[in-house]
Amino acid sequence: MKPVIIVAIAFVMLIPQAFAEIYPDLAVKVETVSENLSIPWSIDFAADGRIFFSERTGVLNVIDGGIQKQIMSLNVGGGEGGMLGIALDPDFEYNHYIYIYYTYNELLSTKNKLVRYVETNNSLSEEKILLDDIPGAAYHDGGRIKFGPDGKLYITTGDSGDPNLSQRLDSVAGKILRINSDGTIPDDNPFPDSAVYSYGHRNPQGIDWDESDVLIATEHGPSGWRGVAHDEINLIQAGKNYGWPDVIGDETKDAMTSPLLHSGDDTWAPSGGSFYHGNQIPQWTGKYFVVSLRGESLLTIKFDSEYNVVSFEKLFLGEFGRLRDVVSGPDGLYVLTSNQDERGEPSINDDRILRITAFYDTEKFLIG
Repeated sequence: MKPVIIVAIAFVMLIPQAFAEIYPDLAVKVETVSENLSIPWSIDFAADGRIFFSERTGVLNVIDGGIQKQIMSLNVGGGEGGMLGIALDPDFEYNHYIYIYYTYNELLSTKNKLVRYVETNNSLSEEKILLDDIPGAAYHDGGRIKFGPDGKLYITTGDSGDPNLSQRLDSVAGKILRINSDGTIPDDNPFPDSAVYSYGHRNPQGIDWDESDVLIATEHGPSGWRGVAHDEINLIQAGKNYGWPDVIGDETKDAMTSPLLHSGDDTWAPSGGSFYHGNQIPQWTGKYFVVSLRGESLLTIKFDSEYNVVSFEKLFLGEFGRLRDVVSGPDGLYVLTSNQDERGEPSINDDRILRITAFYDTEKFLIG
């Protein structure tokens, strides 16, 4: 799937390469929104047009009116940790709350925390710690945060290298958590006085809801004593046990929930996941997209009404390297690359934020 390069005009300083890459077989084009980044990890959009995104090395940025600005820098933990998930409050237009999940070192231990800030004129203040002492390690820190259609904040956590924690309900490691926006526990959570929403996870890094408010999550499969690959796509329900480390792939065990789809012996290393709800790419509306790190592709999945997999494709295989996040934005599908994470092979101007939009009439452009 080779792109066709077209000449265009750069209207903002964030697109120094004045071209888009056209994929005629997909009827889409891919443009660079920002480049020369340091491991971008998460992205979110304000109603006023601003784009906020994190870099794993500890930086929070905003793109405002075509100008990119750093608005926070933190001393964060290393490995797979760092500044990870970010989310804007559903009422951001009024309260200007922004949420950040990041890794930190404390003496000889590594932990994660979730913090809420107030944004004013692209600066942050009024730090409020919502969750702390989330087990961390050089690997398996989870880190995706997102508001659900119920207005609650969902947080994915990894097993921090200790698989046994995933099955322990007295630990927040290896879980999907659910809290109110002020850090309190919702009354209708499945376990009393607990933020735990689902458990038995290894390292989930992508969550999103379809138009029926059903939660779908991505999860990294094993890479050691339990075998390799078997990355998962799961339908998440309150209180369910998703099996790690007791079951993987097609294995079953009483009271443990099997994935909708797993990768078998193929390693995807899935990170962010997003349903595409926009109308800019009508052929993709309603499909579930998953970015693949080791697999270096954008996975697209179509479910039927019973959540059986109707179709599965790998798009842009090897075109942009490792991919970390995918989000349905206000003007297309946004994808973050992750080639500066010491596991990829960076190209010129990596890492990048990419925007995918529809493209139909190549005759209007100069083909080169």
